[in-house]
Amino acid sequence: MRWALLAFTLLLLPSIARAQIVNEESIQIGLSTDHVALTAGFSGADLTIFGSVENADPQVTRRGGYDVIVVLEGPSDALVVRRKQRVLGMWINTRSETFVNVPISYSVATTRQPQDITDPQSYKRLSLGADNIFLQPLNKHSGPVTIQEFTDALRERKKATSLYSTNYGGVQFLSQSLFRATLRLAPDVPVGTHRARAFLFKNGTFVSESSAQLEIRRSGFEQSIFDYAHQDSFTYGIFAVFLAMLTGWLGQLVFRKE
Repeated sequence: MRWALLAFTLLLLPSIARAQIVNEESIQIGLSTDHVALTAGFSGADLTIFGSVENADPQVTRRGGYDVIVVLEGPSDALVVRRKQRVLGMWINTRSETFVNVPISYSVATTRQPQDITDPQSYKRLSLGADNIFLQPLNKHSGPVTIQEFTDALRERKKATSLYSTNYGGVQFLSQSLFRATLRLAPDVPVGTHRARAFLFKNGTFVSESSAQLEIRRSGFEQSIFDYAHQDSFTYGIFAVFLAMLTGWLGQLVFRKE
C-alpha cells in the first residue's frame, strides 16, 4: 500500500510543478504604434502604453497587491558634466567628468508612490528610476566623492530639462488585469530607438518584466535636411555657408540706409 501511495505521489509531482509554473504571474505590454513622428511644431506629448497582468491572483488583486512601473528609456550616449568656478571674477570650467552609455531620456510612470511599491534596495538592484540608473564614469580613477558629485549634477540637469521625468499614478488598472500607462515625451525628446519596459511587483516583490521598442524619428522637411546633412556633410556645409552669406547680403540690401 505504501509503495502504491508513493508511486501515485511521484506521478502527481510533474502535474503539480506544471500547475505552479502556469500560475506564475507575468506582465505583457503593447504599443498602439511602433513609431512616433516629430514635426517642426512638436512641443511634447503624452504616450499611452497598454498592458496586462497574466495569471493574476484574484485575492491579491482584490487587496491591491499588484503594482506596475513602466519606463521609456531613450538611446544612450556619452555625456560630459563640467564644474564651473569663479576665478578672477569670471566663471570658467575647472573640471569635468565623462559618463558613458547614459540614457538621453528616461520617463517613468507608476501605480503609486515609490515607497509604497517596494524597498529602495529593489530599485537599486533593478536600476529602476532616475535616481537609480547606473551611470558609469569614463575615468574610473576619480575618487568616489568626486564621482558622486558629478553623478548628482548629471541627474539634476536631466530633470531640469524634463528629459528625466516621473508620473506618479500614471499607471492605472482598467480591470483586474488590464492597465494603462501614460508617459511624457519632452519637447526635445531624442530621435532613435526607445525601449519601453514594464515591471510587475506583487506585495512589494519583483515578479516579472516585459519590454517593447518604440522608434522616434523626424518627419517632413526637417527629416530631409537631417538625412542630407549626414549623407553628404561636405556639400551641406558649403551650402550652409553660401546660404548664410546670401542671407546677410539680402539683409544689407533691405535695411541699408538711403
